Amino acid sequence: MTDHRSLPLSDLSEDEVMFRDQVKAFAQERVKPLVHKMDEEAKMPRELVKECFDLGIMGIEIPDDHGGAGATFFMSILAIEELARVDASVAVLVDVQNTLCNNAILRWGTPEQQKKYFPKLAAEWVGAYALSEAGSGSDAFALACKADDKGDHWELTGRKLWITNGNEADLFIVIATVDPSKGYKGITAFLVERSFPGFSVGKKEDKLGIRASSTCELILEGCKVPKDNVLGEIGKGYKIAIETLNEGRIGIGAQMVGVAQGALDHAVKYSQERVQFGKPIAEFQAVNFLLAEMAMQVEAARLLTYNAARLRDVGQPFIKEAAMSKLFASRTAEFVTSKAIEVYGGYGLTKEYPVEKYFRDQKVGQIYEGTSNMQLMVIAKQLFGKM
Repeated sequence: MTDHRSLPLSDLSEDEVMFRDQVKAFAQERVKPLVHKMDEEAKMPRELVKECFDLGIMGIEIPDDHGGAGATFFMSILAIEELARVDASVAVLVDVQNTLCNNAILRWGTPEQQKKYFPKLAAEWVGAYALSEAGSGSDAFALACKADDKGDHWELTGRKLWITNGNEADLFIVIATVDPSKGYKGITAFLVERSFPGFSVGKKEDKLGIRASSTCELILEGCKVPKDNVLGEIGKGYKIAIETLNEGRIGIGAQMVGVAQGALDHAVKYSQERVQFGKPIAEFQAVNFLLAEMAMQVEAARLLTYNAARLRDVGQPFIKEAAMSKLFASRTAEFVTSKAIEVYGGYGLTKEYPVEKYFRDQKVGQIYEGTSNMQLMVIAKQLFGKM
């Protein structure tokens, strides 16, 4: 299939191009044949998860002395985009692992925590990030999950909802409050292993899109967590949550760019194959103008996302750019996937053809890791210097 992206290769380093092409080949050769079955069964094969580890895309920023690639955040964004171009479920598995879990431990983990968990996260352990609850969605810090100090350990009690990678994960970053009366100043992050007493994974959601990505309830019933497993400082979990999600939004932007690009790829190809009135529909101005508009939107979303990732890597302010990336890319994905269905006509509505899945997969981009309205709020506050 022709690559319709116009970003000059000179804008990527030789290593970045090589890495991107490796992930692209993996997505085409190993992921693509499984996409339909994974969507139908709402399950990701464990062997495919293992192959993601073998390729090295589950520990992209983990230092090489801990078994990771020791690469950049931007490399993670490239991987997420190329995977989402084929399947958004695999992309979100890799996204959460890198931009949320590994990233949080890289920034706030103690040397002992990094030594303990990074080799596992690079080689075999899937990570998950547990913030949301029934009563705390956009109001992320209205937490009911409680952490009690038991002297020689912490005891966590509560429930978490909408946790990506819940079925596969071995390590969870759980955000709880040590003192509800302190508001956000009581919020603390904990590293919780799946095997800890009192921890279990509950219901798996049956979703519209990203169906092979597990989204689960977590149940903590007096879950015993060692004192050494506090991530960062007690009462500073709000900072970890906010700053990690700011970076994670760039990952969602990359997911949505990939989804939009994948839908565009299929629409361009189909428009050259479908014949009406004696010629391919690509030769009708209404169709090729529509495809041009779609391509322009995808490229703009990609450049917004790449810009945010580059700013993050060089230590420049990026909060506004990250919010813009997620907001614009998710809107672009909705537009492009919808129009791709129109290019296919009636066939676009059937599961026999690929574009209806791209349309279903894109919708979550406007919801998780901060809704579209939350991104608008972040952008506006940045404009007025309130954040």
